[in-house]
Amino acid sequence: MAEAEKSLVGDHLVDKIRRRRKLAETVSPLPEKTRVITVSNQKGGVGKTTTTVNLASALARRGANVLVIDLDPQGNSSTALGVNHRPEVTSIYDVLLGDNEIADAVAQSTDHENLKCVPSTINLAGAEIELVSLVAREQRLRTALQTFLDGADRMYHYVFIDCPPSLGLLTVNAFVAADEVLIPIQCEYYALEGLSQLLNNIKLIQKHLNPGLHVSTIMLTMYDARTNLAQEVANEVRTHFPAEVLGAVIPRSVRISEAPSYGQTVLAYDPASIGALAYLEAAAEMAERGVPKQSPVKEGA
Repeated sequence: MAEAEKSLVGDHLVDKIRRRRKLAETVSPLPEKTRVITVSNQKGGVGKTTTTVNLASALARRGANVLVIDLDPQGNSSTALGVNHRPEVTSIYDVLLGDNEIADAVAQSTDHENLKCVPSTINLAGAEIELVSLVAREQRLRTALQTFLDGADRMYHYVFIDCPPSLGLLTVNAFVAADEVLIPIQCEYYALEGLSQLLNNIKLIQKHLNPGLHVSTIMLTMYDARTNLAQEVANEVRTHFPAEVLGAVIPRSVRISEAPSYGQTVLAYDPASIGALAYLEAAAEMAERGVPKQSPVKEGA
């Protein structure tokens, strides 16, 4: 290996050690009220599900009680969190149709003891049509979630809702149930494609169904510091949304890409990887940005 390459590897290692030390010394305040966050981007392939499960996993590891609601018929969040989502399982589909409550469907994740998941099944693919004729069809998830949180045996500090990349009744339910929207944006060509339409849809939800909904967080994903394009996209997004964009960025990482094929988050698959570190940093920043705070906790297992 050339001297220049050795020096670069050494610099990366030193930076990784420095960041881990800083993270270990950082306290993450817990919110006094449950933060319900819908993760959404109508453009596919931006790391929406990956962001959902890894942020949830990172916050659980930092001491928060976290619930993930898998509202995507593909069920990828359920898979990554190690939760059974075969068709016969009680799932979010049964909750939306009123056959069961969330308490009947919630399952323990194999990822971390603080993390639970309401799974999706393939049955959810037909829910858009079935919901059309139901009373209060846009409010069904919000009502079910509020009932669950009111009666839960623990306080859930964060609820993440992973919704499909299209704007149908499932996504509308996710927006109506949430207080916040988190938008992952990939640092690649066409990064902002469809974003204006998404923001317009959020404004419509605010106006007609959920006035408290707001975009609280924008996360840059698939960032490759070696390319000018990634830096240009990052700068453009930060220029347009200076208050919402997290300082932490999620790098393009083989480990992040591999983890779902093993049915795991990157924090379970390779906790020492740079991808796992980036999600822990993003989680710490989200917790710090959060509103009224409770007792701080240090990073857990």
